[in-house]
Amino acid sequence: MKQLMLGNEAVARGLYEAGCSFVSSYPGTPSTEITETVAKFKEVYAEWAPNEKVAMESAFGASLNGKRSFCAMKHVGLNVAADPLFTIAYTGVNAGFIIAVADDAGMHSSQNEQDSRHYAVSAKLPMLEPSDSAEALAFTKLAYELSEKFDTAVMIKMCTRVSHSQSIVETSDRVEAAPIPYERKAQKFIMTPANAIKRHPIVEERTKALTEWAETAEINRVEGGKSAEYGIITSSTCYQYVKEALGDDFPVLKLGMINPLPVKKIRDFAASVKQVIVVEELDPVIENHCKTIGVDVKGKELFGLLGEISQNSVRKAFGYPMTAGVKLDESIPVRPPVMCAGCPHRGLFYVLKKNQLNVIGDIGCYTLGSAAPLGAMDSTICMGASVSGLHGFNKAGGAEFAKKTVAVIGDSTFMHSGVTGLINIAYNESASTVIILDNSITGMTGHQQNPTTGFNLKGDPCTKIDLETLCKAVGIKRVRVVDPYNLAECNQAVKEELAAEEPSVIISRRPCALLKYVKHPGPIEGDASKCVGCKSCMKIGCPAISMKKGKVSIDATLCTGCGVCSQLCNFGALGK
Repeated sequence: MKQLMLGNEAVARGLYEAGCSFVSSYPGTPSTEITETVAKFKEVYAEWAPNEKVAMESAFGASLNGKRSFCAMKHVGLNVAADPLFTIAYTGVNAGFIIAVADDAGMHSSQNEQDSRHYAVSAKLPMLEPSDSAEALAFTKLAYELSEKFDTAVMIKMCTRVSHSQSIVETSDRVEAAPIPYERKAQKFIMTPANAIKRHPIVEERTKALTEWAETAEINRVEGGKSAEYGIITSSTCYQYVKEALGDDFPVLKLGMINPLPVKKIRDFAASVKQVIVVEELDPVIENHCKTIGVDVKGKELFGLLGEISQNSVRKAFGYPMTAGVKLDESIPVRPPVMCAGCPHRGLFYVLKKNQLNVIGDIGCYTLGSAAPLGAMDSTICMGASVSGLHGFNKAGGAEFAKKTVAVIGDSTFMHSGVTGLINIAYNESASTVIILDNSITGMTGHQQNPTTGFNLKGDPCTKIDLETLCKAVGIKRVRVVDPYNLAECNQAVKEELAAEEPSVIISRRPCALLKYVKHPGPIEGDASKCVGCKSCMKIGCPAISMKKGKVSIDATLCTGCGVCSQLCNFGALGK
């Protein structure tokens, strides 16, 4: 049956059809929908793990016990899972094991551009790279075959454009994979130095075998062109750009396996054309391989190292006229990202800004606290870095800085990698104040459950981690909960905890305003007759508030009635 699917949905369908039994992931755009989709199949156990490292280790455990398994993450999540990744490359697998990583060239929703192909090369693991949804499904099924044939975990590299674009796929029935009996194999799976040193030669031999396979694999194919003036080597979404921009003008070597790369196939292709052009996003992985094997190519001097490639950048590189876009008659206003109306983080960030505090930030919706007019954030690095960074910042600066610096971190991010930083604060007796922004969900990636919500991936009730008890258990004696809609309460809590001579945690607790079960009191009213135009209410940056003819105006279609703005008005212009 033919269906229109997102690339991520197609990967999930491939997992189902290939008989995958176990999936563990951590949500991260643009990879999230893979796990959300596969969870809908009753034949597949699927879960959200606290972080990517746990997800990969859990999926490996399922493979060890003979079941086909899978984990998914975005590119920065692979950094978190790098520790098990490199050693799993040595152990190999029992049943088939796939690791999907979704890159985000252009940084649509990420803090950096990172090319995950380097991980495959460094770990010496095979990596497949689909260019559309049909290949996403087919390559997923192929990955299990390769995993079990070559005794290796197999990586599938997605990217934003493939993950979130739709194309036609043809589905088939699920084929149950027979469980592979578990056998104790100490020299294979116990990576002590004595065993690991014996596994390394096996990894190198495996790479040679995979390279031989890549030479004749159907997923590395040559497509003929009208002119041999140029030959193009490309993969993934860049292949689509090449075909759209140039059609069949030149021969194309389309690579479906990006590691290990073939040698003879590339040399033979290069010999059939006058000049080889490599079209790839971000780093010159294919280009460097070609040069290493003695093939003269052009690539990054034409396309650069930054951001996404497009159809027009391909046309420009080949001297073709660029296609003009369609210009709208109307001018569309800029729409920067902003905290939603009624966002529980807004009130707390207002208090931090009002007190002119240093704020060590983290990854989540609340990173928008860095934007004007709040501007209440000094750094954002990676998941969990706020808590660890606060400790170092305060230890380096002493009491002077500890009295005016806090860390902010969401509930999901705290469970991901913040708790270890808090343990460090308690253990090393850092007089630091950590604020956990508990909005009862993983908000930034689209409302996924996490260990603090009391529900699992499928929405079933499960163990709920109590943040207060957890913080106290790791050694934090001062733990208090505040309502971020109550500015006076937040202000008092922040001042008191910063004044304390010991570590402390403030839990700012109010569920995300967009959760379906949250009932709002309804929009407040702006009384223009009482408004003096002081614009105090504008300091919180709520999208429901604007000024019209010098007077406050409330957009009733956006306002939730949280009441934060009314606490800033001394003239009674905001209220029911």
